Amino acid sequence: MEYKSNLIKDTTEEERRAIVEESLGNIDALCDGCAPGILEMYEDYIAGKKELRQVNMEFNARYVRGDNDRGNQGGSCVM
Repeated sequence: MEYKSNLIKDTTEEERRAIVEESLGNIDALCDGCAPGILEMYEDYIAGKKELRQVNMEFNARYVRGDNDRGNQGGSCVM
């Protein structure tokens, strides 16, 4: 199996969108109402503004700091 880079410099916008959609699986059935939030989270990567690694690190940092929208209750859904 050949590794293909997912870096912005090595991909087109269409390829980045496909990478996100493939990684998330069936985006219509992820959880109740959170699929749009998850896709929105990756828009900067798809648009070529931030690397995938940076988007994921920023998301994870919110939970390390307890800086999520639900107070410090945690949870896996970004909405």
